[in-house]
Formats: sequence, structure tokens, C-alpha cells
Amino acid sequence: MLGPVECRDGAGRPVRLGGPRHREVVARLLVARRRVVPVDRLVADLWEEPPPGATGAVRTFVAEVRRALEPGRRPRTPSRLLATEGPGYVLRPKPAPGARAVDAWHFEAEVARAAGLAPAEAAPALDAALATWRGPAYADFPGARWAHAERARLAELRLHAVERRADALIRSGAPREAVWDLDAHVAEHPWREDGWHLLATALLRSGRQGDALGVLRRARRVLADQLGADPGPGLARLEHEVLRQADHPDEAAPAAGDEVWSSVAAAYEGSVPARSPARLEATASLLRELAVTGAGGLGAARRHRAAAVAAAERTGDTELAARVIGVYDVPAVWTRVDDPEAARTVVRTAERVLARLPGDAPETVRARLLASVAVESRGDALAEGALPRAADPPGRLREPWRHRAQQAAAEAESTARRLHDASLLTFALNGAFLQSFAHCGQAARRDAIGAELVQLARTHGLLGPEVLGRLIRVQALAGLGDLPGADYQATAADHLADRYERPLARVFTTWYRALRTTLTTPADLADPATAVVTEASEVAEVAYAEATALLPTCGMPGFATGLPALTRLAPVVRTGALPAPEAFAEADWGPYAPWVRPLLLLGDDRPDEAREALRTAPRPPHDLMAEPMWCLLARAAALAGEPVLAARAAAVLGPAEGQQAGAASGLLTFGPVAAYLAEAREAAGG
Repeated sequence: MLGPVECRDGAGRPVRLGGPRHREVVARLLVARRRVVPVDRLVADLWEEPPPGATGAVRTFVAEVRRALEPGRRPRTPSRLLATEGPGYVLRPKPAPGARAVDAWHFEAEVARAAGLAPAEAAPALDAALATWRGPAYADFPGARWAHAERARLAELRLHAVERRADALIRSGAPREAVWDLDAHVAEHPWREDGWHLLATALLRSGRQGDALGVLRRARRVLADQLGADPGPGLARLEHEVLRQADHPDEAAPAAGDEVWSSVAAAYEGSVPARSPARLEATASLLRELAVTGAGGLGAARRHRAAAVAAAERTGDTELAARVIGVYDVPAVWTRVDDPEAARTVVRTAERVLARLPGDAPETVRARLLASVAVESRGDALAEGALPRAADPPGRLREPWRHRAQQAAAEAESTARRLHDASLLTFALNGAFLQSFAHCGQAARRDAIGAELVQLARTHGLLGPEVLGRLIRVQALAGLGDLPGADYQATAADHLADRYERPLARVFTTWYRALRTTLTTPADLADPATAVVTEASEVAEVAYAEATALLPTCGMPGFATGLPALTRLAPVVRTGALPAPEAFAEADWGPYAPWVRPLLLLGDDRPDEAREALRTAPRPPHDLMAEPMWCLLARAAALAGEPVLAARAAAVLGPAEGQQAGAASGLLTFGPVAAYLAEAREAAGG
């Protein structure tokens, strides 16, 4: 329940409960905590306006859930788990030996148990309890009225557990371990005074009085701005204590790294004037380093970068503005930007600065601006308004902004090679990679870019480009079918991520390993081996559940939005079947909705609406998901009898005929591109 609702058997294998309504019935009964829920209450909770036959539908859902939970139960034998009692049903899950019945109940019990433990024992107990969360409680049903109170109660208990864990770390002599989580905690929940108090205490116990005082003053501002309230007496007393220790430091010495950082920061503050251009450049450099520290740092860097760029342009110093823009060479492996408007702002500013650069400006400064244009223009970030329709002939797809981005990438790369500047070249190659999606079937080209990035990085000691190069190769080699090669690159990327604290790399390698489970599933097994096929699909479900659990906290909305729904769609379209609309009624397709909708309409036996959706669908963006989206259009066009679009899809997909649709994304696959090509060509009459 702590995330999307899932059920597993005693061996830890997923149990297929059915569609969203089946899972909602299970969740609603679990909220009742082993108490009977009348059938009419279930009907009222599942539908705002119950349709005719709703009571019968609930009974059908219950019967199907019973079969899923107890597949070996003999006919007419009472269910041991989901029982009929009086006017309704009651669900009494039983844990397997050593397991827990319901994760939410286990979490509550562990938090209560930790309250009676010594701090050194409470911290790991709470850490393990918090690790059971996979996302918001009842994540499948965000709008369900029956879940509101329980979701709020569990969320509050989780925040309490985060704070008690931090308190236990501080009390057990490990305050530095508490600082990072608390910093993110107060950023997300600024109204919680306990969080601010604990963060300041952890900093104080780490010997960082100045940082502790800064946190307390930040808390004062935030509470005043957001709540119109002054800090409570606890925060006021702690602020007094911090000020006292600043005047009379205790014997606790800060860690060496903290001491150096604090000393250098103090020296910088005292030496560099507040409005100095040097301070603006230093801020831009710090944002670059912040962006690779994890989801929190990436989000903060994204929010503040546009402001730094605007401030640099306002100085009127063109070269300063160019340096502030160009220093942000953060490796970018995903092809959809997280904030399109911010990306457009950076590109427009970069173009204005390029136009004003003096003729004697350093070539590296100009090349970095060009690389910035290429990187920020990835996917269709610069497209404003409707994209061209998918059925438009190639001659009408005139997109000057795309031509400009590709030109910028090529010019930056040429300059970097001529100057033999490895750092500049890796930045330019990142732009070249992100601008390599004008056509399908370019996995081999991208693998070559990734290989050069790795070679340059290892030769010149550049960490970020090496991680980027290996992740690019994971995607490209998966698309080319070289799974051992992709495995090697994923392992190498994980090693770098762990050694040098690059946590976001793990998001992509975890998704690749989920994809790999589908690429290695036998497709030609005979009937006696059906159990093996089932086992393989279960392995894929578990792997994708692990990957999906990373999305809410990865800090990359351009990457995360819509992916969970696509992973559920993929096994359906691989079989050649049409998706059943009721199975995806609550799916969030995010940016992929225009290309999924025609198939859903066909699955709902609404061919006229499907044809209209095909005629108005935009062209899939030039990114890592272009090939699978074109495959969906190809199949829908073939089934709906749209020969013009079928011919267009066949022309676009032709260069990728030997590849797996979507595998080059490193995320999922819709199966061989050749199958979709055959359908499209037949529908197009050729």
C-alpha cells in the first residue's frame, strides 16, 4: 500500500489482481483493517455515480480477486483471506513466515517499536521501515475519497519517522549522516518546525555553527513568508544556543572537509564583493556541481539557473553572460527537457549573446554557447504550439529551430576538435548526441558518440563525460541487440556512480535492467514450458516495479512522466493485441497520450474516433521514444485503414527495421520494428 497497490505471494512473486478496479477493491478492504465493508459502501466508494449493475460488478471483482489470491482453492471452499461476512466482505491477509502481511501495518508497528529502542538501534530500525515506501500511499488512487484520511495519516507518520530517525542519528553521535536527508525534508515540508530544529541541531553537533545559524534564519524567513508566523520557542532557544556557541565554541571539532569548506566560504564571502561578476560566475559553477548530486540538487540547479543567466545578461557584459551560460555543461542523457520554458529562455539568451560577442572573443566561449544551444534544444524543446501532423509529408516538416540546433552542435564539435580541447569536445559531443534523433535507426551512430566520450574521459580524467558515455552506450547497445555489451556498460556506470556519488545514473541502469528482462524472455517455448514464460513475465514485473519506484524522487519529470503507463502497455502491444481501455482507464500517459490514444479507441471499438485521432496526432518528437511512438501510429493506421499515415510511418521506421522498438531508449520495448513495418506497408499497399 505504500506506493502503487501490489500483492505478492509467500515466495515474494507478484500476484496479478486484475485491472484498476480489482486493485481498488483490495485497497479499500485493507483500509478497513480486517473489518467488514458492506457491499453498498464499496459501491459508493468505487463510483461517484454508480452505474447500473454496480453491485454485481463488485461481486465479480471480489470473485476474481479471490481466484488470484488463492489459485489452488477448491470450488465451494470458503476463502481463507477474502471472506463474505454479513452484508459485505472482509480481507484478512496472512503473512508468510518471516514476511509482513501489509507494508503499511508493518511500517506503523516498526515506528512504534523504534520509540522504545536506544538511539543507536532506533536509527537503523527506522531506516529499514522508511525503505518500505515505494511512493505515496495508495498511489494508484490519488483522487479516491475513501483513501484521503488514511493517506494523510500515513504521510504524517512517515514525516514523523523521518524526523525520529534524524533525532536518533544525532543522539547516537552521527549528526553528519542526518544533515542531507533533513535538508531535503525541510525543503519539501517547510512548515514543520521539528525538521528545522533537527537540521540546525545536526549542523551544530557537526561543528558547523555558521551553517546552523543560517538554517535557523532561513526557517524564520520561510515561516514568516508562508505561514505569517514567528518561530516557536524551541527554535528561538536553539538560535540563542548557536549564537552562544559561536562566541564560546565547545570542544566538538568539525570534520576536516566541513572545516575547509566553511573556511574557504568565509574567505570568499569576505574577499569578493556581493555584486561582483566573479560571484555570478562562481554561482553558475556551483549550480553545475549541484546538478549532479541527485534529485534535490538537480531540481535546485534547474530552478536557479535561469535566474543566473538573466542576471548575467543584465550586467551588459557579453563575455560574462557567455561564460555563465557555457559553464553549465551538465551531462544530459535523456532527450526530453524537464522544463521546456526554461530551456527556451536559455537558448534565446544564448542566441542573443552569440550575436553580440565581439570578434576577438575566445573561440571556446563561442563554442560553449553553441553547445548549450544544442543541449537545451533536445527533443522538441523549442517547438512552440502544435507540432506538424504525423501524416504530413516530409517536405512540409520544415523546422528551422531544429536545423539551427543541429548546426550549433556541428559547429561546436568542429571548433573543439580543431582546438584539441577535451572538455569542450565532450560538451559538444553531448549536444551532437541529443541532436542525433532526426531519423530513426541511429543507434550505431550514438554508440560511436558514447564510445568517444568514454575514451576522452578516461584519457583526460573527466568523470561526468565518462558516466554520460557509458549510459549512452547502454541505450545504443540495447537498441542494437548487444546485451552483453550493454550489461558491461551498465555495470561500469554503476561503479562510477557509487564511487563518485552520481546517484541519478542508477535510475537509468535500473530501468535498463528491467528492459533486459523482457529482451531475454523466450518467445518460442512449447506448451510444457508455459510456467517458464510466466516466471519470466513475473521477473519483468518485479524489475519494472523496482524501476518505477525510483521515478517519484528522481527529479526528472521530463523522463518520468508517462513511463509507468507505457511499461504496462508494452507487453500488450508486443502480442499484437489491442489494449483493453478499461485496463488503462486510470493510466497517466503524460506526453505520450497523442500516440497511444488511437490504439485505445480501436480497442474500445470506436474506429471513427480512432481515425480522427490519427489525422490530428502530432509527429512524435525527435527523441529516444520516437521509434516506439511511430510503431504505435503504424499499427493504429494499419488497423484503422489510414494508408497515408501508414506509408509515412513505414518510411520513417525503415532505417530501424532490424531493431527492437524502443530498446534504444534503455527503458522498454514494443517488440521488433519489423512487425510494425510489415503491417504499415501492407496497409499502404506496398
